[in-house]
Amino acid sequence: MLVRPTALVTGASRGVGAAIARALAPTHDLLLGGRDPEALAEMASALPGARPWPVELTTVTEADVAAIDRLDVLVHNAGVLHLGRVEETPAEAWRHTMEVNVIAVVELTRLLLPALRAGRGHVVLINSGSGQRAGAGWGSYSASKFALRAFADALRLEEPELQVTTIYPGRVDTDMQREVRVQEGGPYQPERYLNADSVARVVQAALTASPDAHVTEITVRPAAGPLN
Repeated sequence: MLVRPTALVTGASRGVGAAIARALAPTHDLLLGGRDPEALAEMASALPGARPWPVELTTVTEADVAAIDRLDVLVHNAGVLHLGRVEETPAEAWRHTMEVNVIAVVELTRLLLPALRAGRGHVVLINSGSGQRAGAGWGSYSASKFALRAFADALRLEEPELQVTTIYPGRVDTDMQREVRVQEGGPYQPERYLNADSVARVVQAALTASPDAHVTEITVRPAAGPLN
């Protein structure tokens, strides 16, 4: 009997994380990570081979991952965003952004390294265009995404038996993007954004590359071009 590979996706109850989970469901058994047990259970009920993995990522411990002895794919998708100019963004917002977007990712990866090594696994980090350039009002978020890129680069060199891919999407049509546009005071124009399923297909492309290829980075932008 063939054993299906296992993938853990964080932030899997909505948006890009849910799209990635749906894309991987035909080929992978899934652990759906997130903070909302009910939303995760509903998502898992619609996907064969999926089960919820409710966890607070900022306080994850060895006990949370004790049952995971082999992992083929780890997709880091969960994140937070605080907009604000430097003069109006307190240290608390910077700390929270770094805690969720960087430290939680690092610690979960560290705890899962034995399982990833056992599966010669693939770590995918959903970064952002803000991880390639910083803009006014995006300082704390961009700093966290630049740090996430540095973590991915270090992990790739330290763990040569693993594959590590950073994906840099542009703006995506999600609930988070709606909240961003409210904060920016601009109209919400979903036709100008990437579809979450498009990002999921990019993840699939990285995971299904030929054995001789290690896809390290992918940048994907909306075809409509950047917002003004």
